[in-house]
Amino acid sequence: MTEVQVASRVPLDDYASLLGTGEIDELRALAKPLRGRSAQMVNSTAVGGGVAEILNRLVPLTEELDIKIRWDVMTGGNDFFEVTKAFHNALHGGPYHSRSEDFDIFLAYNEQNRARMAFDAEFTVIHDPQPAALVDARNDRSGHWIWRCHIDLSHPNSEVWNFLERFVSRYDGAIFSSPEFSRQLPFPQYLFYPSIDPLSEKNRDLDPEFIALVLSRFQIDPLRPILTQISRFDRLKDPVGVIRAYRIVKRYFDCQLVLAGGGAADDPEGAGVLNDVRREAHGDPDIYVLELPTWAPLEVNALQRASTIVIQKSLREGFGLTVAEALWKKKPVVASAVGGIPVQVIHKHTGMLAHSIEGTAYQIRFLLSHPEIAAKLGENGHQHVKENFLITQNLKNYLVLFLTLAGS
Repeated sequence: MTEVQVASRVPLDDYASLLGTGEIDELRALAKPLRGRSAQMVNSTAVGGGVAEILNRLVPLTEELDIKIRWDVMTGGNDFFEVTKAFHNALHGGPYHSRSEDFDIFLAYNEQNRARMAFDAEFTVIHDPQPAALVDARNDRSGHWIWRCHIDLSHPNSEVWNFLERFVSRYDGAIFSSPEFSRQLPFPQYLFYPSIDPLSEKNRDLDPEFIALVLSRFQIDPLRPILTQISRFDRLKDPVGVIRAYRIVKRYFDCQLVLAGGGAADDPEGAGVLNDVRREAHGDPDIYVLELPTWAPLEVNALQRASTIVIQKSLREGFGLTVAEALWKKKPVVASAVGGIPVQVIHKHTGMLAHSIEGTAYQIRFLLSHPEIAAKLGENGHQHVKENFLITQNLKNYLVLFLTLAGS
């Protein structure tokens, strides 16, 4: 178990220019009774994926409010992360071939991490299935425990869920990203939307010269339409399906496709998926498959801002923060109607939803043919993100939850 060194601090007052001073004053007022209290966040990776990105911004803001917060990350071998990736897919409703040793491996690594780690915070938030069994460390003096689930549990594999539920049911409550994701559990459940940080390098405004430089570096033509999907290379993000949708659009529009992303430390399947994508893209000079390191947020930002349309063609999805990122940048988005995406993409208002490769291609063609509608969707999407999916709202939710638990 290692404690994470988070991103450099962005002062809370810096958000006032976007949100108004009233929002910042409210956060400080909510935090005042919590000064000096302790909180702990635990997840399975410090880099890659939405959970790590959220915590990387949330923890410094919480510290600024004089709450003693610590972020710890599980350690584990390849065997553990292969098991937890299989669990992840199974909980999303994917196929799962049961092996008894999978559960033994899961428990062994949770026990190793439990033995290394101190659980002395008043508020302990355990993120996702990987560290769920750390609740074994709980005792009468270890405060309030909350399980934060970022994935879609609406149709989980019953064997995996029944195994995890014996741990989850011992928490004081659970947080889900959508009402549809929740399960019948013996405690209160809370709805927290995931969030983006508008002042992070991935989302802040960029100079046009820098955007042009990034396009030039990757030899992308700024004068032709650019379709982009930013996601780690994961089969559930369906990058091969994105290529097939692009090929349909290509019959009608001289466009380009950018597939950009990286991996996550707790996802061992990424390299194989990337190879599949490169095979599918082979021979088309207008498809750019970019493997970006996790320390390239400015490049991701530039690619999103340069895009004509942003795609998120997931087969299953927890929430899909890349959608919120694109909407924040006022980009029209075409995305699959799965997981938490429809919370962000309100069809024909903040973006366009699709249900297939052909449907994705149709919506892209429509927006390329109607740029005035595409621009209006982008404006609406930006406002929707501002009202619902910024890191300050996430911080407010945690403050209210901690106040509620402290008074219970």
